[in-house]
Amino acid sequence: MQKPIVAIVGRPNVGKSTLFNVLAGEKISIVEDTPGVTRDRIYADVEWLNYKFTMIDTGGIEPESSDIILKSMREQAQIAIDTADVILFIVDVRQGLQDADNRVADILRRSGKPVLLVVNKTDNFDKFMPDVYEFYNLGLGDPYPISAASRLGLGDLLDEVVKQFPSLEGAEEEDERPKIAVIGKPNAGKSSIINKLIGEERVIVSEIAGTTRDAIDTVVVRNGQEYVFIDTAGLRRKSKVKENIERYSVVRTVAAVERADVAVLVIDATEGVTDQDAKIAGIAHEAGKGVIIAVNKWDLIEKNDKTVYKFQDMIRTTLAYMPYAELIFISAKTGQRLPKLFDLLDTVIQNHALRIGTGVLNEIMAEAVAMQQPPSDKGKRLKLYYITQVAVKPPTFVIFVNDKALMHFSYTRYIENRIRDTFGFRGTPLKFIIRERKDNRS
Repeated sequence: MQKPIVAIVGRPNVGKSTLFNVLAGEKISIVEDTPGVTRDRIYADVEWLNYKFTMIDTGGIEPESSDIILKSMREQAQIAIDTADVILFIVDVRQGLQDADNRVADILRRSGKPVLLVVNKTDNFDKFMPDVYEFYNLGLGDPYPISAASRLGLGDLLDEVVKQFPSLEGAEEEDERPKIAVIGKPNAGKSSIINKLIGEERVIVSEIAGTTRDAIDTVVVRNGQEYVFIDTAGLRRKSKVKENIERYSVVRTVAAVERADVAVLVIDATEGVTDQDAKIAGIAHEAGKGVIIAVNKWDLIEKNDKTVYKFQDMIRTTLAYMPYAELIFISAKTGQRLPKLFDLLDTVIQNHALRIGTGVLNEIMAEAVAMQQPPSDKGKRLKLYYITQVAVKPPTFVIFVNDKALMHFSYTRYIENRIRDTFGFRGTPLKFIIRERKDNRS
């Protein structure tokens, strides 16, 4: 099920990013040195009281400004508002109520979404509460005084956030059709692929980068099976000038990937695979989605007998953190290999939901341990007791060991590879959770 999305909006310099970083905690900085996984995050997964949600930080809103960056901040914030289930409207108690706050409040009221008014920088409640009351004039209900920097009032705020989430009743009736997010840089051909699949110009295609304004759902029927394709605005290369202008496209991609079972990363063959492609792919990888890499505009490439292999090597090197991803060379213009894309989708969807019996898993693990001894440190050797699959989408396994510290990443990868040797799991990441268990045997 899709995690709720919480958007943090407000004027510039009221403390949005500070609040975001505090709530995201250590997850805002990825510890693993994984190539291609984005570090300039404006979104993060947050958990509170067993509720999990995706939080989005936006640029500041200046409601009336001709400055192109401020206008773009307003646009990105509007997209975050449209995407979000709950909106946190941040104001600054030290600046007091500003005319711009009233105009932002008008924008938020029109959204019809739950809005929580958060009065930041209230690091002394006794001193600042009279100033907090001034914000009742915005007509958004009770203000929540907090200090993001001092971590005051955050618990009460998060309690109220999770109360606003959509009811889980009726979740069993959730749409079971496979959902495919089509992601990638602008002009890679995402909309063109979907247009070719449905045989009509349903999605607006333009040579101007970023013309696909919002994520659009398109149903494609093939052999009686319905597929829901989610087209997203592309992510452009980051530059200092464009950083704020382009942030909102990350919001759309994150939201689309969150809803999807499989992400199709579209790469422009004429440009080759880039660092930006790696960052976009990282969003799907971190979300645990199945991944297909579709190299589009293959008809424009001059080829010899080595061209495909060179491209494959380039992609596998740049996207080394996701060796499981399926790879296909297509042309949206000519339709080359697009039917094959559906065959790959069926395979990845099936593997993403594949469940393996515990007995079989333990046989594979025992054989793997016999072939390659677990690592040891200071005379203590790692023991693997038991493995079981606890979830799908993505397939998730728990391994019980005697000492988690001895279970090096490389040995976990070795066990993963042995499981893949047997069952394939093409196109889907596998997740491993390592748990310690005392050996009670004498």
